[in-house]
This record gives sequence, C-alpha cells and structure tokens, in this order.
Amino acid sequence: MDTIYALATAQGKSGVAIVRVSGPLAWDAGRVLAGTLPEPRRAAVRRLTGPDGGYLDEALVLCFPEKHSFTGEQVVEFQLHGSVAVVRAVLAALSVQSGLRSAEPGEFTRRALENGRLDLTQVEGLADLIESETEAQRRQALRVLSGDLGQRVTAWRRDLIRAASLLEAVIDFADEDVPVDVTPEVLELVSSVQEALGRELAGFEGAERIRSGFEVAIVGAPNVGKSTLLNALAGRDAAITSDVAGTTRDVIEVRMDLGGLAVTLLDTAGIRETVDAVEALGVARARDRAAAADLRVFLVEAGTQPDMAAEPDDIILEAKADLRSDGRGISGKTGQGLDLLVSEVQRKLSERASGASLVTRERHRLALSEGGQALAVASAVVADGPDSYDIAAEEIRVAIRRLSALIGSVDVEMLLDEIFASFCLGK
Repeated sequence: MDTIYALATAQGKSGVAIVRVSGPLAWDAGRVLAGTLPEPRRAAVRRLTGPDGGYLDEALVLCFPEKHSFTGEQVVEFQLHGSVAVVRAVLAALSVQSGLRSAEPGEFTRRALENGRLDLTQVEGLADLIESETEAQRRQALRVLSGDLGQRVTAWRRDLIRAASLLEAVIDFADEDVPVDVTPEVLELVSSVQEALGRELAGFEGAERIRSGFEVAIVGAPNVGKSTLLNALAGRDAAITSDVAGTTRDVIEVRMDLGGLAVTLLDTAGIRETVDAVEALGVARARDRAAAADLRVFLVEAGTQPDMAAEPDDIILEAKADLRSDGRGISGKTGQGLDLLVSEVQRKLSERASGASLVTRERHRLALSEGGQALAVASAVVADGPDSYDIAAEEIRVAIRRLSALIGSVDVEMLLDEIFASFCLGK
C-alpha cells in the first residue's frame, strides 16, 4: 500500500498546522525531514530540513506504530507553525520522496476501515462529528463513533449464527433421530434480535432529525407578522418586512441552534386566495412546505383560526401583541412572547428527539428493516417444524448478511466511494 501524506488541519493560517504521513514508509519519510524520530507516542521537538538541507521549520513530531495509529499503519505527524508557506514547504519536501504520494479525500479514514480500526458505522459517525453544528449532533455522532452500533450488530449476528447453526445441525442429521427439539431456542434467539431491531428502528426518526435538523414553519395570513417574527428569532434581517401584504413570495430559510438542536425556521408566503399567478405559486409552496415541516407555528389575528388544519403538536399564537393592551399573543417587533415561544419549540422538539436510536441514516434503517423482515419469515416457518428448517436457516442467513453490510463486512464496495467523497482532504 502506498505511503500517503496530507495536511490534516484546516487550510489557511492557524496557530498550529498538522501534516500527517501514513503507510509503510512513513517513519522513513519522517527521518528524512527530522533526522531522528522520538519514541512511539512520545512527542519531541525536531528541526525539519528540506531535500537541499534548507531549514523548513521547528516542529513537534509524534510517531505511531503499526496497529496503534488511527489508520492502523505506521504514522508520523508534524505539528508545524500554522503558516501557509511553512505547510507548503513541508508538503513539497514530502512530495519529492520516492514512494510517497498526496492523500485523496477521506483516504486516512478509509485505511482505518480497511485495517479494522473502524467499522463502516463508525466512519459515518466520524463524518457526522466533523459536520456537527449543535450539541445534540455532537453527542449523537460520538455515540456512533464510539462503536456502540457496531457492537450491537456483532451481538445480534452472534445470536443469529447460533440460531442458524442449530437448524443446520438438524438438517445435516435429518436421517437420524435428533434427541433435542431446537425450535424453542431458535425462536427465542430470533425473537430477541427482532425486538432489538424494532427498538432501534423506532428511534430512527428522532436520530435522523438530530442529524439533519428539524424544520419549523411559521404560517399565517399575509401581513400578520411572520417575517418580522422570523427576523426576531434569527436576530437579523433575514426576510424583507413591509406593510404591503404578500411581500414574501418564496420560502425563506434560517438555520438556528435551539437548545442544542439544529432547527431550520421557514418563513412562508401569506396564505390566502389570490388571482396573482406568482403569489399563488408562493401560497401553494407555503402549504406544501408547512405540511412537510416537523412543527408549525401559526400566527393568527385575534378571534380567527388558522387557514390550514393544525396538528395536535402545533403552536397557535395571536399575532401583533404590540398593538394590543391585554398582554396576550406574540410580537416580533417588541419581542413580547419570544422567550416563551422558543421554550415551547425546544420542549416539543426535544421530546421527539428523546427516543433517538443509533440508527441515523437511511442505509442503516433499510439494513435493519430488511433484516427484520427476513427474521419474521424465519420465525413463521420454524414453527412449521423440521421440514421447513432449510427455509428458516436461509432467511436467518439473509438477515445476517444485511447486518454484516451495515458495519461494512460485506457488499459495501459500491458505497465506499460515495461515503469517503464527503470527507475533507487529510481526514
């Protein structure tokens, strides 16, 4: 396998920049630049020199032996002064060494997968951690990166392999008397895994929403104060406000962090009947986006009802409290009621996220769902007796393959290029 190198920290000026080298020639490459290397996993300062003997930088050098590094290979890291020129000079010095090449996006992590340092779900957890913007996303990504899902899959596979082996033992000795009825143990093993898969699938929606974010639509009639409310919540002028009804024609989106949850607020066109063709398109789009949102905040005039059917969890508020004397309602102009609205939105979304599982991607959901379907068939045919054991064993093997694909053991080559393409260079 080639020895690869890349800048492992962000591009541009910084206090410290890290250049990582991984592969069978990593330590040799480190010695060319640093002269001598410190003991493995013990950092030491070294003077780096280029191929012409010129002084490059003074760096903190750290080495990792094979099987004890992130990639599972020999690794050397140079912690440099974060100058663009310094990084460029060190990379250039590495580029002229025989047997070294620049890493492709995600290649360090791909090698960690290929060398058994990470399973595929952990790779996805790492990608999510890099992309995390909120506290909830960070915590969820760390749970997946820790290997919890992979450990559960391994335990489920172990139970299913035991169940399949029991059935196959009976099949192999079909012409002899088998003293023990394996049906109860097989059904118990399969049922236990089915229940576990069901629990994980039940928490998929909450987990997926934590990862991708919730959508909250602000809905109401024209000129009821939706855009003003959006601007107040966002803390900036994200939407144009005007006394002219129908100013908002398209859906305006603002990404926010509410209580550690990623939330996209949607300011929609005022809902009303109109002969204006462009406004009518905006109203239709507003209805569609509002219907698809996780939560709707309806702004209504006093004594009126929403123009759309509200779901039980939706929030209905009387608008323009600044023009009223009874202290009720909400006003984006004065800020009255904003704290209560934010608290209520946080509470409702946190409840939905509370049951989140480790199944965070559609790929995970499909693997568990298809595995569960195969186990349901296996349970049904096992009950028919030994004559159906061969069918049940095959269905259990199907479930095992689905779970194996989840952690990257089989049938995932087609996924790898797509997954690692989302990684930055040097990761």
